[in-house]
Amino acid sequence: MNVIKNFVYNTSYQLFVLLVPLVTTPYISRVLGSEGVGINAYTNSIIQYFVLFGSIGISTYGNRQIAYQKNDKFKLSQTFWEITFLRIITISIAYILFIWFLSFNNKFKFYFWGQSFQIIAAALDISWLFMGLEDFKHTVMRNFLVKFLSLLFIFTLVKNPSDLGVYILILSLSTLFGNLSLWGYLRKKVVRPNFRKFHILIHLRPSISLFIPQIAIQIYLVLNKTMLGNISGVRSAGYFDYSDRIVKIVLALVTSLGTVMLPRMANVFANKEFAKMKQYLYVSGDFTNFIAVPLTLGLAGIAPKFAPWFMGQEFEITGKLISIESVVIFLIGWGSLIGTQYLIPTNQVSKYTIAVSVSAIVNLVLNVPLIYTYGVVGATFATIASEITSTGLQMFFIRKQVNFAKMFNGFWKYLIAGFLMFVIVRYFNSIMNMSIVNLILQIITGILIYFLVTFLLHAPFIVTIKRFIKNK
Repeated sequence: MNVIKNFVYNTSYQLFVLLVPLVTTPYISRVLGSEGVGINAYTNSIIQYFVLFGSIGISTYGNRQIAYQKNDKFKLSQTFWEITFLRIITISIAYILFIWFLSFNNKFKFYFWGQSFQIIAAALDISWLFMGLEDFKHTVMRNFLVKFLSLLFIFTLVKNPSDLGVYILILSLSTLFGNLSLWGYLRKKVVRPNFRKFHILIHLRPSISLFIPQIAIQIYLVLNKTMLGNISGVRSAGYFDYSDRIVKIVLALVTSLGTVMLPRMANVFANKEFAKMKQYLYVSGDFTNFIAVPLTLGLAGIAPKFAPWFMGQEFEITGKLISIESVVIFLIGWGSLIGTQYLIPTNQVSKYTIAVSVSAIVNLVLNVPLIYTYGVVGATFATIASEITSTGLQMFFIRKQVNFAKMFNGFWKYLIAGFLMFVIVRYFNSIMNMSIVNLILQIITGILIYFLVTFLLHAPFIVTIKRFIKNK
């Protein structure tokens, strides 16, 4: 029941995150224009490298270690403080390197300073403690408040293209104060550490083992924007950033389950309840299929007219990019299922590392020729190729450990329902002028068709829901 509650918390927040850009994106894209959006995307992509290298995989490692030791408050507290001090040290080194980087780079210097508060915010991020304890309430409520306040400040203070610096400061400072707000709950979660038995460095090596796949993931996430900014210009980086943002917002509804399940799977693994672990994985797999298929095809269905209506005519190409990139919703959904819910909790990090590292190499190798040849569309195809590589390798690595027939049981039913939904939604999209009413109509039509067809075909997840309701 705790998993369901945490999933509801996390999903409700992801829905809120979905709604916020529906309000801010059309406003920001029109106020700042494609160049302002591109500068923000480009400078932020550089800052994320410093955040990444300063964090060295500590969030994922800390989440897992807290889940392992959640039944012993002293060990949990000792681990928390050791990891926290390690994080502060490594982030401080990253910030020094950032200052050194700025001494060689004068372009967009003001915007880089504004973005740099995100590096400081990363040092104070302790959300991994609450996630490891499966306490999603505090992190979700914090995120709700921060997003709401940042929304108010954006509409109050960002009025024209010259306010790009203000916009960047609002986003980075909201992250900083949001992370600070969680420290007020520490008294109830941890006790003072024993400094005589303080061992910070023992956490460095295992953190780095989780850092390597995070490097690969982050490099591929920001590499497209960085390379587009350098090869095709900041406008292309802005087009890709907005396409990627819309896709990743929808994707969050799929991956939120992985965030909730990682600490649960780690705790079950620590207690050697392997049968229960497999059962959790099969249920999660069916849920991923049930939700990822309609989100992938539904987004592709509405994208062509949605993007220019939503972001402005200047972003018309973004509709094409969203239609192409939407397939990663399904691919990353399965990558998250295997990596976050199985490989990491069961200490098979090396396999996860290989998969995401190879995918990052694929992205890097394909980016150069595809961006030079096809521009921003090429970067989108490189993204899809890297996700196919990552998910495919992860599935290959666990092929003898899990029963894929169980995980894909009834998958064809979701595909049929999703395809019928896509055809009808895309048809409506082509004949209707886009408006808020018509957008809602297309979404509701798609949902009704998908649920009706899966119900008639007795899809596995529908059967599970009916059984759950019947047994209550």
